[in-house]
This record gives sequence, C-alpha cells and structure tokens, in this order.
Amino acid sequence: MITRYSRKEAADIWELDNKFSYYLEVELAVIKAQVELGNFKPEVYENIKKSAKFDVKRIDEIEKITRHDVIAFLENVNENVGREFSPYIHKGLTSSDVIDTAFALQIKDVSKIINDDLDKLIAAVKNLAFKHKNTVCLGRSHGMGAEVITFGFKLLNLLDALQRAKKRFNYALDDILTGQISGPCGTYSNIDPKVEEKTCEILGLKPAKISTQIIARDRHACYIQAIALIGAVIENFSVEIRHLQRFEVAEVEEGFSKGQKGSSAMPHKKNPISSENLSGLSRILRSNTIAAMENIVLWHERDISHSSVERIIFPDSTILIDYMLNRFLNVIENLQIKEKNMINNAHKYGGIIYSQSCLLKLLEHNLTREESYEIVQKAALDAFNNNGNFRKNMEKYLNEEELKECFNQEKYLRNIDVIFKRFE
Repeated sequence: MITRYSRKEAADIWELDNKFSYYLEVELAVIKAQVELGNFKPEVYENIKKSAKFDVKRIDEIEKITRHDVIAFLENVNENVGREFSPYIHKGLTSSDVIDTAFALQIKDVSKIINDDLDKLIAAVKNLAFKHKNTVCLGRSHGMGAEVITFGFKLLNLLDALQRAKKRFNYALDDILTGQISGPCGTYSNIDPKVEEKTCEILGLKPAKISTQIIARDRHACYIQAIALIGAVIENFSVEIRHLQRFEVAEVEEGFSKGQKGSSAMPHKKNPISSENLSGLSRILRSNTIAAMENIVLWHERDISHSSVERIIFPDSTILIDYMLNRFLNVIENLQIKEKNMINNAHKYGGIIYSQSCLLKLLEHNLTREESYEIVQKAALDAFNNNGNFRKNMEKYLNEEELKECFNQEKYLRNIDVIFKRFE
C-alpha cells in the first residue's frame, strides 16, 4: 500500500506502479469499511492486507488477454491473496469505484506538492515586493508611460493574483476530492451506501452526493481550469519581465549565471529565456482545459472517452504546473532590479508623466478643463516629439512653486503604505 505524499516529485504519483498502489489502497479501505460495519470478520481484512500485492509486469501479461486493466489488476492481486479471501475483494464494486476514488487520491497527493510550490512562490514575491516598496518606476498603460508607481506595487499585484489563484485552486481541489463506492450505474445495487461513506472517511475523501458509474467530470474540468489560471498568472508577469528586460527599457533582468551565453552569434545578448519558456508552457495548460471541458459530456451513465484524455492531461498539467512554479520561483529569487534605469525612464522628456498634475494645477488659474488640457498636451507632445523638456515647457504657465508641487513624485506615491498594509 502506498504511503501517501512520501515522494518528492509530482511525476512519481502518476507512475503505473503507484497508480495500482492507489487502486489497492481503495480496495483495502472498502474491506476495512466492511469490517467496521460488521459485514466482514476482522481476519478478512488482516489476511488480505498481509497478502495483497501486485506486479506490474504480471498485470500487463493478464491485460493482454482481458483487455481490461482493473480486471487484470484484480486477478493478479487474487493470485497472491488466494481462494479463501479473494471473494471479499471488489465485492459489490464496479471498476470506476476503484478508478475514480483512487484518482481522487492521486490528485490529493499531487495537489499537496502544488500547494507547497504556491506557498514558496507567494512568500518570495511578497518578500521582493516589500523590499521594493519604495523603488520608484514608471507605470504604463498601452505600453506607454502613464504615471509613477513603485516596483513593489507592481509586485503586489502579482502577489494578489497568486493568492487568488491559490484560493481558486483549493476550491476546485476540495470539490474534486470525492470518492464513490456505488456499484454499476451508481444505485448501490449490490453494496450498502454506508460502505461508501465509511470508505471515504478512511481515505480522507468526501462521498459523492450522487454518481452514475463515474464521478461527474465537471469537477475535474474545474480543477484543470484552476491549474491553467495559475499558469496564466505566471505568464502575465513573465510577459512583464520580458517587456522590462528589453534593450531600450532595461529595468529588470533575469539572473544570468557565470558562463551563461545568450546567443551563438551576438555575445552581448542576455535573453529572458525562462520568462519566454513560461509564456509558452502556459499555452499547454490552457489547451488542456478544452479537453477537460469536452470530458464533461459522456453517454448516458458513463462511457470511457474521458479516460484516455485524463491519462494525458492530469499528469501533464500537474507535473507542468509544478515545474512552472519552481522555475518562476527561481526567476523571482534571482531577478535583477535596475533602479537607476527605472528612475531615468520615469523622468524621460522632462517628467512628461506629471501631465495630470499640471492639468489640475492650471484649473486653479480659472481655465476650463479643455483649455488646460490643450496647453498641457501641446507642451507634452512637443517634449515627446522633439526629445525636449516638458517641465521647461510648462514654465510659461506655472511658477516655480507650482512646478515643484506638480513634479513631486511623493504626492503620487502617498498612499503606497496604505496599499501595502493590506498585505502585511
């Protein structure tokens, strides 16, 4: 029987040997439930627990004949249990009782790894955000300079998104951690519903309120979507890094290790390769959500069209998000912040980004908003188009004291502490 969450790698959980270990865990839990309910004698469970085992190679041999993996698994286990106790195994069950309940256990264990990854990443982002709470940089809209913000503020938006993504993930996880021991068509035709309840209690799952021959796949689609949303949050900031590392911006850089090279032809290159990689991988997660949605629609009380899909998208999505979270953590922990370049970019064209303050100040001169806007826009576009100085252009309209007030970055950032307190 598998020792749950004893392994370090997400991929291990989906190995064939482990899959059958989860199957056996479910079968043993059902027998234990039957004993606790007084339906089987205690020695039945003790003897089966002691002798029940399987061999993947032997299962494969049997499956070549039976063309049914659960039957092959059961035949191999029964070979080891013997005639006396084999009738108690799988009694009143259907294959999907074992498959779907074991599947929930696999998801439970791999999700512990994903949650650990999320916690580490969230802690790293929070730490970096508070470190750069007052690191002034240029805020942008449409890719163009807007107003001053801080790099810590930018990171807080990532932190908030990651926290929401984790909340959504665990909502979906709670919904999918559902087991069923309800027999063919889910009507408990040959098994007491109390066995399902007790089995799920033993396994740490919730019993399905109702099932057909399978657990409904909208739960699984929601889970895969939650993983894809984590990937989208990672991609969103990965694209931000890619923009900020551009040659003409140069505000951040991914860590660049000794001996690393960026181009076979251009020795000067330092590329945001991890962020590019993460952007690409998130597309795979999103594409898997389509397959998960398609799996909701099955014939009548069940078919197996979902099964082949899930054997791909669940290992792929969970292993991939584990990888992505760890790679993104490495990016965050080694991110190089170019504070001087941030300041220089924010002050380009003589502080063109302080246009709103100038507009509002001109309103105090008994000008209409339209008149003020026209003056400020003309001064700003002149500075932008001619590599000029916006502040100097505004000297015609505002005195030195007024200009000092308008171009005071602290005024723009006076509520940063208020925002950060929300994340303490």
